[in-house]
Amino acid sequence: MAKRELNEQQQKFIEVLFGEAGGNPAKARKLAGYSEGYATKMIMDTLKEEIIEATQLYIATNAPRAAMAVVSGLVDPTELGIKEKLNAAKDLLDRAGVVKTEKMEIQASNGIMILPAKDASE
Repeated sequence: MAKRELNEQQQKFIEVLFGEAGGNPAKARKLAGYSEGYATKMIMDTLKEEIIEATQLYIATNAPRAAMAVVSGLVDPTELGIKEKLNAAKDLLDRAGVVKTEKMEIQASNGIMILPAKDASE
């Protein structure tokens, strides 16, 4: 899908949504210069794809900070609130695509293979 061109006000909305507005769409609407009568929902509907893309970028941008938080739990496991900090960091890393890998090792010592049951018609 081709990326569409946003006007200056739409670009400003996305920029302040993830900055000065702290994720608050109504505040971002005001900061971007939309009129009071302009519905925040209309902006959100129009910019849905761009907001999702910006959200993914924001999460990816903060993934290194989350990784550092996980490692800081090793350095000072007695830090106040470390459990909550680690849980938040793990959630962010999961959403960024940095997931814990689970490996399963299967060994067959005598080479037996189990096949599915045959139908009664066969």
